Amino acid sequence: MDTEPRTGLSPAAVVAIVCNSVTAVLIFILFLILCKACKVPSCPEKAPVLIESQEKQKVEQKYLSNAA
Repeated sequence: MDTEPRTGLSPAAVVAIVCNSVTAVLIFILFLILCKACKVPSCPEKAPVLIESQEKQKVEQKYLSNAA
């Protein structure tokens, strides 16, 4: 009779470890994406392209208000 304890992991334990590892990697990637997204300026005042279009709109609004 063999009474030695088994030291290996069960297949269910291996699957759980793999799933948890994949989840951890995906969370890490999401964290990196969020960090890079936070570095992008969301304020339209800092973006030069938006400033030009806003200035054109202000000029048009002044013209329309003066013409009326």
